[in-house]
Amino acid sequence: MSDMNDRAALITGASSGIGRATAHAFAANGAKVVLAARRQDELASLVSEIEAGGGKATAITTDVSAAKDVERMVAHAIEAYGRLDYAVNNAGIEGRWAGITELAEDEWDTVLNINLKGTFLCLKYEARAMLDCGHGGAIVNIGSVNSFLGFQTGSAYVASKHGMIGLTTSVSAELAPKGIRVNLLCPGFIDTPMHRRGRAILGDELYDKVLLSSVHLRRAGRPEEIARSIVFLCSDEASYITGTTLTPDGGFTLTI
Repeated sequence: MSDMNDRAALITGASSGIGRATAHAFAANGAKVVLAARRQDELASLVSEIEAGGGKATAITTDVSAAKDVERMVAHAIEAYGRLDYAVNNAGIEGRWAGITELAEDEWDTVLNINLKGTFLCLKYEARAMLDCGHGGAIVNIGSVNSFLGFQTGSAYVASKHGMIGLTTSVSAELAPKGIRVNLLCPGFIDTPMHRRGRAILGDELYDKVLLSSVHLRRAGRPEEIARSIVFLCSDEASYITGTTLTPDGGFTLTI
């Protein structure tokens, strides 16, 4: 992997799962990290973990659906490190699984505001900062295999993740000529708190026999496996990759 020393990476949704693993991966590659999420205690423990390993980290509580929070988050990154080279827009929620006739309007709005509007706001302020710094940069948005596939009772989540395809390709076309690459990463079944909640709803039998049986590797992915893909997309090794989608899903979408 290319040298990320003296470069700064911002990760939203950093307090758990893929975001937490990604923060560790960037730090292991020499990047200084800015950790953003809503849970202050988890952020504090992550900062301690990274610093204990010899890395450099700072954290800021952030609600990505609020423009003022996102603007403050990016300003914190610049204040802390004087630059922003990489950004990973990972914050997201699944919302309540409910049929379309039962889903409340405010439930729909909450999911779309965090997952899709939140990604838009992050892109807006991250791109401004990268352009002001003049170093270029790389941004990875985190979608899902549900960026391509729907499932019953998941209309809000699926709609938000589908929207990230159009958002990513459009912003890539705009920013690539200015030296900023933007890509979408769409994980499959990854062993994170979100997927454990889904497994609890579906039950072990349905999850294992129906879902995991459709994964070529016959297992859920690990957060650190996804983190390595994210760091690759930000690295100089991916210098000719922009506006595309990487799908680390163990072969799941090839089976459907």
